[in-house]
Amino acid sequence: MTGNPNPPVEAGHVTSTRILMLCDWLPPDFGAVGQYATGFAQRLAQEGAHVVLVGFSSTASSRTLEPMGAGRLHTIRIRQRTMDRASLLRRALWTLSANLALLWGARRELLHCDEIRFTGSPAYLLHFVMPVASVLGVRTRYRITDFHPECLIAARRRKSWWLRLLGGVTNAWRRRVDVIEVLGDDQRRRLLDCGVAPERMELLRDDAPVAIDPLATPAPTPPALAGHKTLLYSGNWGEAHDHETFIEGYRLFTQARPGEVGLWLNATGKRVPAIVSALERLGLPFAHTPTVPLAQLAGVLCAADIHLITLDDRFVGYVMPSKVYGCIASGRPVLFVGSADSDVHALCRDRLRPECYRRVSTGDSAGLASALADLLQCGRPGARIGNIPATEIEQ
Repeated sequence: MTGNPNPPVEAGHVTSTRILMLCDWLPPDFGAVGQYATGFAQRLAQEGAHVVLVGFSSTASSRTLEPMGAGRLHTIRIRQRTMDRASLLRRALWTLSANLALLWGARRELLHCDEIRFTGSPAYLLHFVMPVASVLGVRTRYRITDFHPECLIAARRRKSWWLRLLGGVTNAWRRRVDVIEVLGDDQRRRLLDCGVAPERMELLRDDAPVAIDPLATPAPTPPALAGHKTLLYSGNWGEAHDHETFIEGYRLFTQARPGEVGLWLNATGKRVPAIVSALERLGLPFAHTPTVPLAQLAGVLCAADIHLITLDDRFVGYVMPSKVYGCIASGRPVLFVGSADSDVHALCRDRLRPECYRRVSTGDSAGLASALADLLQCGRPGARIGNIPATEIEQ
């Protein structure tokens, strides 16, 4: 069967009265994809659609139906255990069961919807949705988040025959989606390389998942950081996010200017244990706290003196750190460790004052130390925006 003949539609524009949306973890569970999906579902319902949002809960299954604007929102939460990341096999089995659970939980809605909107999380959901949508003749809209299997390939550094095969099948399905919503131009370039027609792609950026008033009262910082300026990393610090450049650059800065900056690690993710271990070993000032509920996020982001965002070069265009939108909305300076080809750089460059944004390349730890010094001057009238003198940094 060939791809759905329905033409692409304008991003965010409601052309269907019955929309099925599929994603992974829904609030109050932590997960940027679910947070954004909930916001999109609410807006579509306000515009008059009947939206069914299906996702996961770590605590209990539930169903809620809310009249909303000119439409209504039906939210279905499916209880699902969290992923065991201990091995590739366990991750694969979880992914299989999670995707099947989503389709089974939405089985009635699949038969009656006009359009299926889905995301890149859980991984490989594309492979489950597209065969069903093709058989049913349902329009599809894919909001691509992280790229799979490209993220796995980047993490492993070596391609294997089965990953090449999986990549080929994935690109075949991508080319049949009616509309792929991309989060940035870096993703668009990646999809063009995959053979996706440009007319099937639409740029629709995210925004901060909550309303953020830069003048709002900030959350209290951890007691361990008393007397320090707060460098905040909030969110997921996982496989795709560089950490070695930061650790060494932070060591250099602290050595040159002890007691001035402390890291607030309000984070979860695969890299966090290694980061905590390195900070403790080097005696660098930090506090590690669990991620906060969405309702508290604005206060935490406004507590930063400087925000930290990192991205490994191998993942540019495959991963878009969603934290960038909240960091920008908070009005605080941003330090980005990553490539100029990433849309993180484009967004910060275009939306922040030049003196309140610095990007350093991965591996440039001395540059990171200098960038921290620059950003501490942001907002101080007449202050010099410059580097730490080379004599202050012991390589």
